[in-house]
Amino acid sequence: MSAASCLLTEDQFLCSICLDVFTDPVSTPCGHNFCKICITKHWNVDVLYKCPNCKEVFNTRPKLQVNTFISEMAAQFRQSVQQEASSSSSEHHVSKPGDAVPLKDAQIQQMIQKRRLKIQEMKRSVKLSKKDAAREIAAGVQVFSALKESVERSQAELIDTIKEKQRETEKQAEGFIKELEQEISELEKRSSEETLSKQMKKLLLAELKRVQQYAVDVTLDPDTAQPNLILSGDGKKVNCGYVKKNLPDNPERFDTCANVLAKQHFSSGRFYYEVQVKEKTEWDLGVARETISRKGNIKLSPQNGYWTICLRNNNKYKACAGPSVRLSLKCRPEKVGVFVDYEEGLVSFYDVDAAALIYSFTGCCFTQKLYPYFCPSLNDGGKNSAPLIISPVNQTE
Repeated sequence: MSAASCLLTEDQFLCSICLDVFTDPVSTPCGHNFCKICITKHWNVDVLYKCPNCKEVFNTRPKLQVNTFISEMAAQFRQSVQQEASSSSSEHHVSKPGDAVPLKDAQIQQMIQKRRLKIQEMKRSVKLSKKDAAREIAAGVQVFSALKESVERSQAELIDTIKEKQRETEKQAEGFIKELEQEISELEKRSSEETLSKQMKKLLLAELKRVQQYAVDVTLDPDTAQPNLILSGDGKKVNCGYVKKNLPDNPERFDTCANVLAKQHFSSGRFYYEVQVKEKTEWDLGVARETISRKGNIKLSPQNGYWTICLRNNNKYKACAGPSVRLSLKCRPEKVGVFVDYEEGLVSFYDVDAAALIYSFTGCCFTQKLYPYFCPSLNDGGKNSAPLIISPVNQTE
């Protein structure tokens, strides 16, 4: 080939995909050149956006623009090759052995001039190539600097994001730890309360066992029963009926309120008995002194000689202390124990099944006989028809 081919070889103007001189050459970010249509088709087929030469993979499809410098160089190279081929054909024709016509001087000078022009053109191309190379280097450096700055900024943002997530994680962990510590504290408190409750229950159970030692046999006195009351034959049960019986109005009998006393009375020492109140909506229980008023309406209070507790409206428990005291019970008693210490001036009521103290009258001054007192209250259309039952005392386990 001519002298121009010593400066730029043919390989430099060939596309590595089609192996032909570049047509609309474009450059990839890695610096390699391809025909625009060749690389476009290649990437349409290949799943990855990868350089066919160096195999570098790009995250996104690069935006390709025609490299004007390479395009111009390829065009010049193509033209030079065509001219060279034409010239060589002419020269070969002149120098064929069978040709007797020699080259003229003017023709030789013309050939020399053409080659000098090609040399100048090649030098100009090299100069332009250097300028374009410098410009591409500057652009590449600028892109690299921008990329580096972007990477550094992204790195800083990533670090900040990770730190923020870590702070949020620590904050959440602190919140969870605080909640767990609070739950532990509440559980420890509950455990302590349960322990205390168990200890209290043991004490109350021991107290109930102690007072049950003073159990006495109690039966109802029909001579004191209000005429609407129905007593069992054994004197252990009482409820209120609808019909008022025609009974003697003796001084001991209650004539208005549905009350009845026991036959037994106590004027010293200690005594205890139990009464079943299951399925009742109203009742009164306790003790009364001998000289209480038994006629007309009666107000229950220690001042009037009654030490009692009562149930009203199915769920309201009161101690008739004058004024009455509202009682808050954890569970509904089904059997009530009544204990009296005459000398101590004490009347206590127990929930037998729960082994719990319901209420105590303390500091009482007893000077008369005391009688166990019962009031099953009115039948209330059958809602309160269950009887009060004096139950045998079984020692609590």
